[in-house]
Amino acid sequence: MGAKPQDPDFITDLRIKAEEGSAKAQYNLGVMYTEGEGVIKDYKQAFKWFTKSAEQGDSSAQYNLGVMYANGRGVIKDYKQAVKWYAKSAEQGYSSAQYNLGVMYDNGRGVIKDYKQAVKWYAKSAEQGDSFAQLNLGAMYHEGEGVIKDYKQAFKWYAKSAEQGYSSAQYNLGLMYANGLGVIKDYKQAVKWYAKSAEQGDSSAQLNLGAMYHEGEGVIKDYKQAFKWFTKSAEQGDSSAQYNLGVMYHEGEGVIKDYKQAFKWFTKSAEQGDSSAQYNLGVMYANGLGVIKDYRQAYMYANVSSYNGSKGAIKLRELMEKKLTAEQINETQELSREWIKSHK
Repeated sequence: MGAKPQDPDFITDLRIKAEEGSAKAQYNLGVMYTEGEGVIKDYKQAFKWFTKSAEQGDSSAQYNLGVMYANGRGVIKDYKQAVKWYAKSAEQGYSSAQYNLGVMYDNGRGVIKDYKQAVKWYAKSAEQGDSFAQLNLGAMYHEGEGVIKDYKQAFKWYAKSAEQGYSSAQYNLGLMYANGLGVIKDYKQAVKWYAKSAEQGDSSAQLNLGAMYHEGEGVIKDYKQAFKWFTKSAEQGDSSAQYNLGVMYHEGEGVIKDYKQAFKWFTKSAEQGDSSAQYNLGVMYANGLGVIKDYRQAYMYANVSSYNGSKGAIKLRELMEKKLTAEQINETQELSREWIKSHK
């Protein structure tokens, strides 16, 4: 057996080779300092050795040097330098560098934003099998950024990434099947891919999977499964899932009817700006469901909901006006303005 990286003799030998100018040894020493393998983790030392190796043309070191500049590890963050080293590595065919260079062009970091260049580098990386690049390339085709919008190409690249297990790609592939974009609409396939993504914790996939079970699209209608997936998404903070969970508690779908729980989840969604949840809170205050009846609160949420575009809330507001004095209405209007301001 060869010496392990943790062995003192191995590290001493590696350091000697690195100091003698071996690019491979310099790169490996940089990795060890980055990971803290056999040596105390030290980004400055990692940066030093990656730099020496990168200047000799080692593509892996060039990539890692780009990462260190991009994240400010061992050196002051410098996106321009990150782009420089990603480019050197990418031009040698290093897939991860090609992907990262695409990201820099995509976001305009260290370089002028250029979607065409982003597409170019994502494509080079995607063709080598990088799942992140495949996802991003699919997104570029999906949105028509840097390339003519092409749902079939978007579907192709999402599929390649999804098949490698990337949850965001699985979610996007589910969307394509659900909406018939780049492929024939197929709810069963949508459910399949939403499920794969949802099981990995993607909140949007959990929301959409819940919706498929709730509506019986691509799967037998099952409120308990809908409730399960809405809950998982809602607990991650998705406002639509929080609203849907509120509805299920309110209606007793997949769970015992519980107005207090409905009120709780409508509140969470409302605070994120969901106008339907705001309206439902107004209704619950107006009728004393899950909360003590309070016409002023009902009026306030009707105000907030109508401000955010709910037409139904206008009627609720008119009903509540009849139950309040002019002074109470004026005070509640001010509360509405304060609520809107504090929840932007």
